[in-house]
Amino acid sequence: MEDYKNASKHIVVLPFPFGTHAAPLLNIIHQLSDACPNTIFSFLSTQQSNNSNFPNKFHKIKPFNIWDGLPEGYIYRGDPNEPVEYFLKATPGNFIEAIGAVVAETGKPIDCLITDAFYAFGGDIADELNIPWVVLWTAAPRTLFVHAETDFIRQLVGINGSQDKSLDFFPDFSGIRVSDLPGGITCGDLDAPMAAMLYKMGLELSRATAIAANSFEDVDNKVVNMLKLKFNMFLNVGPFNLVSSVSSFTIDDSHCCLDWLSKHKPSSVVYISFGSVATPPLHELEALSEALEESEFPFLWSFKGNPEKQLPPGFLERTRSRGKIVPWAPQQKILQHSSVGVFVSHGGWNSILDSIVGGVPMIFRPFYGDQILNTRTVEVVWGFGLGLEGGTLTKEGTKKALKLILCSEQGKKMREKIGIQRERAYTAVQPKGSSVENFKTLVKLVSDT
Repeated sequence: MEDYKNASKHIVVLPFPFGTHAAPLLNIIHQLSDACPNTIFSFLSTQQSNNSNFPNKFHKIKPFNIWDGLPEGYIYRGDPNEPVEYFLKATPGNFIEAIGAVVAETGKPIDCLITDAFYAFGGDIADELNIPWVVLWTAAPRTLFVHAETDFIRQLVGINGSQDKSLDFFPDFSGIRVSDLPGGITCGDLDAPMAAMLYKMGLELSRATAIAANSFEDVDNKVVNMLKLKFNMFLNVGPFNLVSSVSSFTIDDSHCCLDWLSKHKPSSVVYISFGSVATPPLHELEALSEALEESEFPFLWSFKGNPEKQLPPGFLERTRSRGKIVPWAPQQKILQHSSVGVFVSHGGWNSILDSIVGGVPMIFRPFYGDQILNTRTVEVVWGFGLGLEGGTLTKEGTKKALKLILCSEQGKKMREKIGIQRERAYTAVQPKGSSVENFKTLVKLVSDT
């Protein structure tokens, strides 16, 4: 534990070990580690999450495994919510126990606590230790706002009320409906573990010393300004895909996607990826395949699963000359390639940021959480993407959306709108840019603890 003895500061980090939460938090910890040379970071997560996020050892960032809450002999049966619910039942006890063990093992008291925003209990732990509590929000500013305003929204629209009602009582929300809100705010099981956790988060985040967000000032300016008024210190320090200090050695193009893209015309290729968790049902995969085949646009599909079994018979052979299906793709680089013209996505925030940085309009098939709100925001408020009729993939609906974005004047206007957002994102990460200045504020806060 020589590194701990030599460090002047010890910061403990508590990530949420599911979906795409832990990686962005580790990303910002890498940046803080570079900016704070005498600080050491203890990264407390489940073994599975640590194994995937720490392929290499990092000098000043040390992973520690915590209990994942799973019963002995647990067998995963395909429900992604089950391990999350077991884990949530184990919190905060598993973290508190691990923090005590880390301090005992390293002999180094904790100077600051950094957690995923999901963990409202972070405020209690920080108060007990009399240290600052810094939070990372990994999703869109608009999603954080509706969680922070849950009680007010419920007061005005009720529980399980009209789904068509507009949220026009908030500035810049007139195009957002109750049905666009994440589950657990006004409908669904309000006492479900995730819903209860997010509700408590909305109530407790005002206690945080600072909230750092994977976004930039001008991505949703009116909402960002409302969050600045609501919280002690709201700092946009992204987008992380432009400021990452580790992306250079994580690019893997073993399936030669970029070479394949280089053989196609500008803004002509359909890129498809539904993220790392969800996959559309078989009948929707069939509809998407038929739309791709009949529209005859070239496509690159990052496919999670077995395409031979899940896609229509003969589809792979019939489209081989203009389609490429791979198990994994370097999404950031693909969306920055000039030949990509549209991104068919689940609507996760990281994917939207990747699309903004690449300047590529989007078509959405959302599944859960913030994805429906993201879809509606991009389509109605920002105007550089399309939701599908009924929120699902149909052959005709998908063909219509592809043709609109790739072949129409409306699609051209979408490219212009996302191009403006792209310029704003790049401006934010330039020297003296808003995200750079906000990060300096975060470094000072962490360094001065």
